[in-house]
Amino acid sequence: MTRRHYSGALLALLLVAGCATPGPIGTDPGIEVADLAALPAPQASTLSQIRPRDVIRISVLGFPELSREFAVPSSGQFQFPLIGNVDAAERTPAEITDEIAARLRGRYVVDPQVILDITEQPGRLFTVGGEVASPGRFNAPEPMTLQEAVATAGGTSETALLSEVLIFRSVDGVRYIGVYDLKAIQRGNYPDPLIYEDDIVQVGDSPALRRIQLIAAVAPLVTTPLILLERTLR
Repeated sequence: MTRRHYSGALLALLLVAGCATPGPIGTDPGIEVADLAALPAPQASTLSQIRPRDVIRISVLGFPELSREFAVPSSGQFQFPLIGNVDAAERTPAEITDEIAARLRGRYVVDPQVILDITEQPGRLFTVGGEVASPGRFNAPEPMTLQEAVATAGGTSETALLSEVLIFRSVDGVRYIGVYDLKAIQRGNYPDPLIYEDDIVQVGDSPALRRIQLIAAVAPLVTTPLILLERTLR
């Protein structure tokens, strides 16, 4: 073997070794690898809570004069006939209807049956940034997949690095970072994760990605995502 051939073979071995062994992940002292196969989902009760700017319609069966549609103000309170102020923000529809029924019962209606329908949720947003055609904030009335979220932002740009897609999510006061290979998802190597309101999706190079210093971590992402925990240092 000539010297040139020997050098080329050595370089190839080094490249294979570099791809086979992930480099340092989460070298920021506030970030650590989580022993999770997927990002945790927000609590169901949180997803169903009413928020300011939601538009709700409340009906009392048999009493059409008490049916009203309300746009929940920033204060979270709205005025309901006969009973006055009702707190709505960060409460579930069941909690709100139970309160209205209790305050109507006996004094105004013998056995009130109260129904709440959510007609609009304009304040439920997720964010997509990085190498996409139209970065910005978008409505998320219902969970959608990562691929759908990226498509909502116009799809990836020609220079997007599909192996570097991050999802930031806070659950129960803990901030998680999911690292995904979008091409692997498109090939069906692992499930397309769901995107919820308040999630932040970052496609390709970003200051957050450089801070995480995901070095040579592309290989593991081909078959499974990587989930990180971001903790606040005190």
